[in-house]
Amino acid sequence: MERATDAMRLLIVGCRRLRRNMLLNPPSSVNAAPKRTKLSSTMASRRLVCGSSPEVLERVRGHVEVREDFISEEEERALLQELEPGLRKKRYEFDHWDDAIHGYRETERLEWGVACRPILARVRGAAFREGSALLGPVHVLDLDKAGYIKAHLDSVKFCGSTIAGLSLLSDSVMRLVSEDNTKDWVDLLLPRRSLYILRDHARFKFTHEVLKDQESFFAGGRIPRHRRISVICRNLPLSAEYQLMLCSRESRLRRKFALTSFSQHSLSTMCCLLKHHLC
Repeated sequence: MERATDAMRLLIVGCRRLRRNMLLNPPSSVNAAPKRTKLSSTMASRRLVCGSSPEVLERVRGHVEVREDFISEEEERALLQELEPGLRKKRYEFDHWDDAIHGYRETERLEWGVACRPILARVRGAAFREGSALLGPVHVLDLDKAGYIKAHLDSVKFCGSTIAGLSLLSDSVMRLVSEDNTKDWVDLLLPRRSLYILRDHARFKFTHEVLKDQESFFAGGRIPRHRRISVICRNLPLSAEYQLMLCSRESRLRRKFALTSFSQHSLSTMCCLLKHHLC
């Protein structure tokens, strides 16, 4: 009888301990929602990139990247709130200085508000190696719904190896076409709030363009294109002489306009003209 009583006591104590452990550490299958498996940046980028052949996709491997939902809706609003007042003062133009862009307005910003600085720091951290020499002004390109960027090739002499752009307001399709064989092409789907990165061969061995709305298709599917703003960061070319010259001129502009009543917009415009003159 005593043994039965002892066994019952041990069973009760064990059940109490088991119940306490379950309350403190509930099994995920009971009280916790199943965890969503996140796609790696490589996997996510692959489904946003398609090409004319596996060979051409292999050629651009590591040189093109698209990161979906790189910024949040709140961050997009912060960027737009800072950019819209200046952009509204400009008219859309349909004759770019080198005939590369139609239906656009643009500006360059050296200084950003508190809400936007961390966003741009994150872009630079994702796209450029630590210690890279970066072009100071950030290029802002506003494409009208009827606007587009024609196929063009970046200059090796005046443009760095990497370009990174945030896509605001609209999805779009960027097309890269090989200089060696125009039958080799790569399409990038750039969803709204995504970040695209082009490096090395993708910049200098392939032309790139943003398709017109009526031509905007990706992997056979229609991608409606609306007004689109891109916020673009670049690094400086490897030429030390060019880097020093540009930094010196930009520094002189900063000092000059700091002593006058010129606005931030005027300074940004001057830096934009300086870049275009050099490029």
